[in-house]
Amino acid sequence: MQEIESMYRVLGISAEVYAFGKKNEQMLKDRFERIDETAEYNQMKVIHAMQKAKVSEACFNYASGYGYNDLGRDTLEEVYANTFHTESALVRPQITCGTHALALALGANLRPGDELFSPVGKPYDTLEEVIGIRKSKGSLAEYGITYRQVDLKEDGSFDYENIKKAINEKTKLVTIQRSKGYQTRPTLSVQRIGELISFIKEIKQDVICMVDNCYGEFVETLEPSDVGADLVVGSLIKNPGGGLAPIGGYLAGKTEYIENCAYRLTSPGLGKEVGASLGVMKDFYQGFFLAPTVTSQALKGAIFAANIYERLGYKVVPDGKESRHDIIQAVEFGCPEGVIGFCQGIQAAAPVDSYVTPEPWAMPGYDSDVIMAAGAFVQGSSIELSADGPIKPPYAVYFQGGLTWAHAKLGILMSLQKLVDAGVCTLPEER
Repeated sequence: MQEIESMYRVLGISAEVYAFGKKNEQMLKDRFERIDETAEYNQMKVIHAMQKAKVSEACFNYASGYGYNDLGRDTLEEVYANTFHTESALVRPQITCGTHALALALGANLRPGDELFSPVGKPYDTLEEVIGIRKSKGSLAEYGITYRQVDLKEDGSFDYENIKKAINEKTKLVTIQRSKGYQTRPTLSVQRIGELISFIKEIKQDVICMVDNCYGEFVETLEPSDVGADLVVGSLIKNPGGGLAPIGGYLAGKTEYIENCAYRLTSPGLGKEVGASLGVMKDFYQGFFLAPTVTSQALKGAIFAANIYERLGYKVVPDGKESRHDIIQAVEFGCPEGVIGFCQGIQAAAPVDSYVTPEPWAMPGYDSDVIMAAGAFVQGSSIELSADGPIKPPYAVYFQGGLTWAHAKLGILMSLQKLVDAGVCTLPEER
């Protein structure tokens, strides 16, 4: 439709960039249909979980103070346990972010003298200070908890031989990061996670296998808890919040480990009994209800970005045809200008703070300057359209989110427009 193209022109997208994007979009129709099928399955799964837990209007009532008998909070945790097929769950606004949820799981289930082990290499940057890889107050290292890791092989496969050697009598908890973080390694599929857990459990049956599920929820029809994970952990301002949750995190898994987390979050002797929901329950429920569809929209944006930039000659991870296991798309530009221009394009496409120009800065928790673009309704929400990256080699940008496919599409086209205007990249000539 001519009207649609003219509206993109109003927003600053040139005819050439629009045509290049349109051509790529037309080649993805079958792929997008399969994503819609996964979203439909997951939507039914969430509805079934809500019906099974007997969600009612009373679940949306405001609760304050100690939060004793908070029906909405307790029922929501049942919904999460039903959806992830686990014994128990902890879903709270008092969990401030994904890093907090992971730190909670680790601190609650590890004791002095225990060892934490990562069989998938270095964890996400903000966890380095939690663990004590980089010195920080209150780290696990300060409490006498040691850390060991085995890197993935160059082809992204598991180094089973060295994993077996690394697991010892002190190994208490194995952390498996599903998504890539600020690395250009493959994201782990649920199937691969299950294979890794089975291998680890054969070596040491009683070890706790925890999966950092951030950015992966509802991308597939299965979750890591369906393939043997004892704990799955994530953030509500990513996939499961559906763009509506204003804060929060979740942990789902075996009752023993969830109870440990609850006592760590509040206080020994109190656990899950306290922690008022403070009026956020409707957003938590409705966001979770919308999460399968919202995740599918973000996934379409990631695949569109991969195909756009792959055809321009950049290395993209995953590539344009690979199966998807999270919503993140990495693009390697090889220069700071590429990362900066991309992020400035994403910001310019935002409904909030579109007039702001993001610049790299020394963000807490990172070992280099980082640039972040996120004109979001919820600050820092990475299920909304966002992009970020560290200003260091290989100068890769990480794009994720988009509450609607149309907005994700605009963001990618705007990122490309900024790079073309800056002379960082050139569109191929039409044949």
